[in-house]
Amino acid sequence: MQKKLVVLYAFVLLAFIGLSVRLVWITRKNETNYQKQVLSQQGYSSTVIPYRRGNIVDAKGTRLATSEKVYNLVIDAKVMNTEVKGKTPYLEPTLQALGENFDLDMAQIREHVNTNKKSSWYVPLRRLTYEEISGFKQAQEENSDIRGVWFEEEYKRIYPYGSLAADVVGFTTTDGQGSYGLEEYYNDVLNGINGREYGYLNDDLAMERTVKSAVDGYDIHSTIDANLQMIVEKNLRKFNDEYQNNVRTGNGAENVGCIIMRTNTGEILAMASYPTYDLNDTRNPEAMYGTRMVEQVTNANGYYEIKKTNTIIDENVVAAMDEKQMYVNLDYLWKNFCITDTYEPGSTAKPFTVAAALEQGVVSPNTTFECTGVMEVGGYPIKCHARGTMSLENSIATSCNVTMMKIAQLMGKEYFCKFQNIFNFGLRTNIDLAGEARTASLIYKPEDMGPTDLATNSFGQNFNVTMIEMITGFCSLVNGGYYYEPHVVDKITNASGATVKNIEPRVLKQTVSESTSALIRQYCKAVVDYGTGTTAKPPGYALGGKTGTAETIDPMTNKRSEKEYVVSFIGCVPADDPEIAIYVVVDRLNAEKQDNARVATVLSRSILMEALPYLNIFMTEPVSEAEQAELDALQQEITGQYTQTPEGTDPENSEGDTSGAPEGGSPEGSNPEGGSPEGGEGTGGVQNAPWMEYPIDPETGYRVGPDDRYYDAQTGIPIEGGESVPNPDIPVNPNLTG
Repeated sequence: MQKKLVVLYAFVLLAFIGLSVRLVWITRKNETNYQKQVLSQQGYSSTVIPYRRGNIVDAKGTRLATSEKVYNLVIDAKVMNTEVKGKTPYLEPTLQALGENFDLDMAQIREHVNTNKKSSWYVPLRRLTYEEISGFKQAQEENSDIRGVWFEEEYKRIYPYGSLAADVVGFTTTDGQGSYGLEEYYNDVLNGINGREYGYLNDDLAMERTVKSAVDGYDIHSTIDANLQMIVEKNLRKFNDEYQNNVRTGNGAENVGCIIMRTNTGEILAMASYPTYDLNDTRNPEAMYGTRMVEQVTNANGYYEIKKTNTIIDENVVAAMDEKQMYVNLDYLWKNFCITDTYEPGSTAKPFTVAAALEQGVVSPNTTFECTGVMEVGGYPIKCHARGTMSLENSIATSCNVTMMKIAQLMGKEYFCKFQNIFNFGLRTNIDLAGEARTASLIYKPEDMGPTDLATNSFGQNFNVTMIEMITGFCSLVNGGYYYEPHVVDKITNASGATVKNIEPRVLKQTVSESTSALIRQYCKAVVDYGTGTTAKPPGYALGGKTGTAETIDPMTNKRSEKEYVVSFIGCVPADDPEIAIYVVVDRLNAEKQDNARVATVLSRSILMEALPYLNIFMTEPVSEAEQAELDALQQEITGQYTQTPEGTDPENSEGDTSGAPEGGSPEGSNPEGGSPEGGEGTGGVQNAPWMEYPIDPETGYRVGPDDRYYDAQTGIPIEGGESVPNPDIPVNPNLTG
């Protein structure tokens, strides 16, 4: 028995020793953590310091998206009800100050404070500006009995120009995550890291504070030019106004899109579509008025699919929508038509067919073809509006289908499909915008292509593309054959302005030879000089391009419609050495007769007439009297926008008026040039700028001042060596181009 007790005693003693050793080891290893736990029980506080999401700016530094600090009103009922000598001295003064400085239901606030005396967190108002809280903060400074109210800081995303470049910029959700456009694609770059302020009582019961600063997000410098973007969007709105409710209720077209790109870098200077929406009010259903309602259906494969209905959205349709229908239609509105929607390119594909044949060697610049107006392929008679002997130049200029079909037969389906891939049809361009569509399933593989498919593909039917695919490939056709990856951002900087990353133009491949490219430029110039694109030519400029007309496919019957068309124009300026390319697509015009590419060429011309002088691309051809009169009328229109006083304002004192500013208003003290407007404060116009009286030189399109110096006709910016230079003496209007 004694032996058993000794053994038990020894066992207990060893266990006690082992436990003690273990406790000492744990304590030494985790001393800091345990100290924190003890201190936290004595008293601990932690406050988040929010980061600031980076700006998105245009090519000249104009802020297209920015973040401003806002404040949430937090009521701490526990502090407010603190008793001092049996009284609550902070309650009434604080409630009185709240009622005097904020639009609050004070009966509700008083009820909360009285019934939740231990509550330290109640937020009745959110996202207040500093001006809205400054009165209360001043009252706090003047009266020490105002306690139990504090302001939580956060940032609110704002878009100073409303709908400007909405497709490109995108927006953020309430939790600060990007949706669509640059906001989504560069979400991780724009977002930063929250900081935190810690407070705790140390061993001596003294308050210790540690601050870990927030890391702000990086700024995104886009290639978009805000002024050029305004020109494009203004003309898209005018186009819609012209054709709206024409032969049917609704917008001027199902969709209208425009892209302007630098041919030798892949930089996107402007990208817009109509209809659009206000980035500051993304869920406003009025932006959908006039569009065709869409619905989400399940297809044969069990996947969700978006189908258009015949219902035109108005206030009554919106009122009848449930939450799901509303989101589906808003989501369709938010998508960027220029990169997400696919369509058949029509005859704009013909330069690609000819270029591929030249590269293969099955045709030469001297090759000719006979067109009889129809050609039977695979048992189908395929018509053409042209007739006669066609050279390669004539076949593109007059848009001959028969010539394209004969060329495709010479090439063969394997080589034809190979060149479609070389031009990146069926592949993403990898533009740095969220939502680019995949089109791999929308073009043919050689094994699936029959003779009729090859024939129709040759002139741009029976396969689908996106706008960004077409204009990127076209730039390679006319710039010497160099395929640049399209991009919308050229630089990323940190909050202090230091460059984090430069995004240089990137050549991915050479699609055609320099000699083939020169021939395509020649053929495209013929399109505008005497072919189907004459109405696209802006006064004083040599333009090359190609028109396109393609039948749409009825989604209900999966058959071609003989009444609904997509028309387009793709072009480059100057024709012999292109600097920029423009692509305009009109999807199902609101007109009785839709198969008229003239609507696309005229719209392109309107845009180029304003865009080319702004871009300092010089005129190279004489201007007729009629064209000069047209230019003068356009200049008068622009000058009128620049000088007019908004209706209902006092020209002597028009402070604060934002009429005539870009959609969404003009941010205080800013303009598309990135500087501060001078004169005419807040009126959206410049009052009596002296350069407006300078005569215009017909050869250059510039105004000539009394010092024989050239000035930009639209902005008044002096021209030195062919480039605009800032002049602080000349006021700049944010609403210069509408």
